[in-house]
Amino acid sequence: MSLQHEHEFEAAPGLPEALPVNEHILWQGAPSASLLAVHALHTRKLVLYFAVMLCVQALYLAGEPGAAVWPSVLSSAALACLCLMLLAGVAWYSARTTLYTLTNRRVVMRIGMVLTITLNLPLKQLESASVRRLNNGAGELALGLKGSAPVGWLHLWPHVKAWTFGRPQPALRCLPNIQQVSELFMQAWMAENPQVQVQRAEAVDPTNSSVSHGRVPLQAS
Repeated sequence: MSLQHEHEFEAAPGLPEALPVNEHILWQGAPSASLLAVHALHTRKLVLYFAVMLCVQALYLAGEPGAAVWPSVLSSAALACLCLMLLAGVAWYSARTTLYTLTNRRVVMRIGMVLTITLNLPLKQLESASVRRLNNGAGELALGLKGSAPVGWLHLWPHVKAWTFGRPQPALRCLPNIQQVSELFMQAWMAENPQVQVQRAEAVDPTNSSVSHGRVPLQAS
């Protein structure tokens, strides 16, 4: 695994240097800004939270004699909208500056909004992969690394699996076509690691029927 901080010049989009002769691109893509806003920045939950808080504020002020209810509530609503707009802008810019690349030998992640980095993950250095399915064919592909991650969880965010602080797992977040990407990844990984036995597992999150998880441990035979 390698990490590069500078790529003002890219040999190809998402690649800081030209690929070797025996390597070629299988897929390139970026996360959906709208899905990032919902699933990485949790804007949908924040909308519900702000709505509840505005109702609580209105009820409280309604019981106060002479209180200006609507001006106060509208002022708070404006601040809530500004917060949501800022988060939507972060999601848009994150998606705009991100490019994921899958080749027949590695996964390359160009990520970062302030300091852009390129994360190079050879398929032979991956010990597991898990798919989180979202709505309408979208989903996320998290990659378990052999050994520790080259960068920390905060440096990878939001391109990292949630709650993996001890051993961060880089993730291809909020992809509109997760089925195609996961199949291409598995084919490339098996071709690169023919000596390894693959075990598949599927699980469904009982709290949300629209979201499912599948994990593919990659174990040597």
